[in-house]
Amino acid sequence: MSKPLRLLAPAKLNLFLHITGRRADGYHELQSLFQLLDWGDTLSFAADHSGTIGLSGDDLGLAADDNLIVKAARALQHGDHGARIHVSKCIPTGGGLGGGSSDAATTLLALNELWQCGYSNTQLQHIGLQLGADVPVFVAGQTAWVEGVGEQLKPVELPESWYLVIHPGCHVPTGEIFSARELTRNSPAITMAAVFQGGHRNDCQEVVARRYPEVAKALNWLAKFGDSRLTGTGACVFTRFDSQAAAERVAEQVPAPWQAFVARGVNRSPTLSVLS
Repeated sequence: MSKPLRLLAPAKLNLFLHITGRRADGYHELQSLFQLLDWGDTLSFAADHSGTIGLSGDDLGLAADDNLIVKAARALQHGDHGARIHVSKCIPTGGGLGGGSSDAATTLLALNELWQCGYSNTQLQHIGLQLGADVPVFVAGQTAWVEGVGEQLKPVELPESWYLVIHPGCHVPTGEIFSARELTRNSPAITMAAVFQGGHRNDCQEVVARRYPEVAKALNWLAKFGDSRLTGTGACVFTRFDSQAAAERVAEQVPAPWQAFVARGVNRSPTLSVLS
């Protein structure tokens, strides 16, 4: 068995999310700006020659065979390649922070290294897309402008920012929101310059807030301190601060039983730094 490799699977924020269309296969066309965070789940990997994939750790809420971590490992597995994977979860399920996708991407990156598969990052992105639309951006490991169904990526360098993220304690299924009849699916395409000038929103926010009152309450509370937004399809909401101290001052005021954390936005995933 190899020496364990310990990696961060970073969370993400959608700084905006426009849905510009829906394809015949059901996938939604979108535009978004994915901001990676220096906070997330922690995964440990040890490669062996058992031919099996073992997954342990926190209660992951579903059977191992249905977990994206195991599916990612099996997408690379051949011969007698095996691995023991341990997960320490921080990213809430159904929070819009990309936890499952980030875990899958981190698994692809780690096992490509440990098993010496030799895939390029671009090839791993293509494999990741078969697992989920958000997986490629985590494989690429850079804050990015995203289009298509999530596979068209353009790295973006953003100034350092700190974010207060609140999880209001509910689970929002992505499938429910993307299948909602009232969801806007025809937002006109915009430019990156327009986003930086403030011409953007999250098309899912109104739908989620209407269906999940706790999300609406969290958005309204956080709006007292800045521009409060939903990330992805929710349930987490966030706002940006110029400093860690400013974000933490507000975090101390977050009402119970909501959970909150402060994280720094990063342009490059810490995972890539470790693997390089």
